[in-house]
Amino acid sequence: MKEPLVEGLTEQVAAHRQPQHKVPAVFVNRWSPRSFAERPVDEETLFAVLEAARFAPSAANVQPWRFILARTDVERDLFCQFINARNVEWCHKAPVLLLLVSETTMADGRHNRAHALDAGAAWMSLALAAQMKGLVTHAMGGFDRDKAREMLNIPEGFEPQIVIALGYLGDINDLPADFQEREHPSVRKPLSETVFEGRFGNRIAGLA
Repeated sequence: MKEPLVEGLTEQVAAHRQPQHKVPAVFVNRWSPRSFAERPVDEETLFAVLEAARFAPSAANVQPWRFILARTDVERDLFCQFINARNVEWCHKAPVLLLLVSETTMADGRHNRAHALDAGAAWMSLALAAQMKGLVTHAMGGFDRDKAREMLNIPEGFEPQIVIALGYLGDINDLPADFQEREHPSVRKPLSETVFEGRFGNRIAGLA
């Protein structure tokens, strides 16, 4: 039997994702489920995941990301008032919701063109750390940014980016039927479609 290219993939991930190059399994095993168990995340684990995000890279070391947490029933209910109804159908079970916002200006008042990119780096660090801790995450862009800004007292100069559901993987059967059909890891484009050499569109010979 041929040895797997990447060791440590979960059975579910291996059924949908076939790495073409050797990579640590955590990168492939991370995906975005919608089924969450109604199991709390202890504070030590949560803060360890946020600590990983703290060490993400950022332009000029500005660290523009801010995370607003919702852990109590009252706080999560507040978040669900600005999250799109379709997302609330599944994310209301997640024990932790986080709104990621990014500061759009530098200390000297100049616009920070990298604020969204840097916030994305913090999100990725958080997501991978969560995966390593046995947690799952799902980022949502479907929410009312103006309403979130008003309800959470987000000041000018900060831009809401995504809402993140975080917790432990739940039972797929607890999801509505149409969500169950989509509850699996998504596929990825091959490097040959996303990596070019020298100029945009120049494919690299032999790259899978």
